[in-house]
Amino acid sequence: MNPVQPIRDDRIVEGMKHYFRMRSMRNYLFFCIGIYSGLRVSDLLTIRAGEVRSIHVNKMEKKNKNSKRFIIHDSIRYELDLYIEDKSDNEYLFASRQKKTISQLEEQPIDRSTAYRFLNEAAKHFGLEEIGNHTLRKTWGYRLYCQDERNLALLMDAFGHSDMRVTLRYIGLTQDLLDRATLRMR
Repeated sequence: MNPVQPIRDDRIVEGMKHYFRMRSMRNYLFFCIGIYSGLRVSDLLTIRAGEVRSIHVNKMEKKNKNSKRFIIHDSIRYELDLYIEDKSDNEYLFASRQKKTISQLEEQPIDRSTAYRFLNEAAKHFGLEEIGNHTLRKTWGYRLYCQDERNLALLMDAFGHSDMRVTLRYIGLTQDLLDRATLRMR
């Protein structure tokens, strides 16, 4: 499996938000909730409209069965409310527009491969490499660390890591530090 990196440049994050907003409100909200929640893609896909009607979202993580609570970011609240206005509480927030090939079920969430495809199309547009479904979660962690006084303990708890080295490597800071140290060498 190829390594996946966070999006480190806030200008690119903003550019990608605009890119998605112009093409698909579903994909825009998927991207935004991903970078503002720290959820894994598997958990993002299961969000239902009723879960995002209030300020906070409570989610049981699939991977480790931990309870996760996150706030809906102010910057997307209005667009999210418009998006879910006509949806029933039980509808998937990121519903597929197609009938599932194998199960023939309708009104199901998009597949991980669909998310991967649209994230990678946007990444190519912005010249990014090493982008995948985990990029959103890593971007959340990277931005939180860089903007919140380097609060590593907060991130370790949020990610469920017991070793700070794992967290630093996960959000790409180990590589950043290595790169800077190498470039400073004479």
